[in-house]
Amino acid sequence: MGYYVYILKSLVNGDLYVGSTENIDRRVELHNSGKVKSTKGYKPWKLLECQEFVSRSEAVRKEKFLKTGQQKEILKQKHRA
Repeated sequence: MGYYVYILKSLVNGDLYVGSTENIDRRVELHNSGKVKSTKGYKPWKLLECQEFVSRSEAVRKEKFLKTGQQKEILKQKHRA
């Protein structure tokens, strides 16, 4: 079983959310059911990207990298619509 880094987009305001998980389907379901405190006010969410990693530490490292200021701006530009 792998670990995933994912990018969601709010269909309400267009915000992006970056996270990591072992079960991508379940995690997206949790975001869209309002059970994730930080995203519940901006649901529904659309899965834009998902990248698989062999270890949890690799996934968390990638997640933290994508959350840096410069990378977040690059993601916003890439997924602007």
